[in-house]
Amino acid sequence: MLARVVAVHSSASHTFSKETRGSISLLEGLGVDGDAHCGATVKHRSRVAADPSQPNLRQVHLIHGELFETLKEGGHLVAPGDLGENITTQGIDLLALPVGSRLRIGETVVTVTGLRNPCQQINGFQSGLLKQVVRNAGEGKVVRLAGVMGIVSRGGRVAAGDPIDVELPPHPHLPLTRV
Repeated sequence: MLARVVAVHSSASHTFSKETRGSISLLEGLGVDGDAHCGATVKHRSRVAADPSQPNLRQVHLIHGELFETLKEGGHLVAPGDLGENITTQGIDLLALPVGSRLRIGETVVTVTGLRNPCQQINGFQSGLLKQVVRNAGEGKVVRLAGVMGIVSRGGRVAAGDPIDVELPPHPHLPLTRV
């Protein structure tokens, strides 16, 4: 199966879920045009409170659409955009990518910076959902399933159906950690 975009989403306000759009525009070094998280410095409220000058490594949030089937098996009905992602993908193992992977999506390039670390807000969306997307794998290891974050390295438009090609960074490959 070819990797592709299933749907794209944005929200001008700090809402948990994002509205599905026909297309979104990625702005180099900033994020999704018109999205509340767009900017060169952090826009997530908790990070702004800690240090508003931090670079924004969370300009674009991508979730693998296959996650929704896994969540359904656990009794949670989740649709694209519900978890606040900007791009819902199919056919690509986002969580297995190393830091610095470049995703060529249509005419754009998103460089993967790390894993999304969802907070308690996700239980406000659906009770018990946090335990489904952040799991304890034993021996102190935490597995985060809520997608990856990235920065826009080349801007342009992204729409459902756009192909996704992966360019891995040079070795050594570093595993994704939360950002």
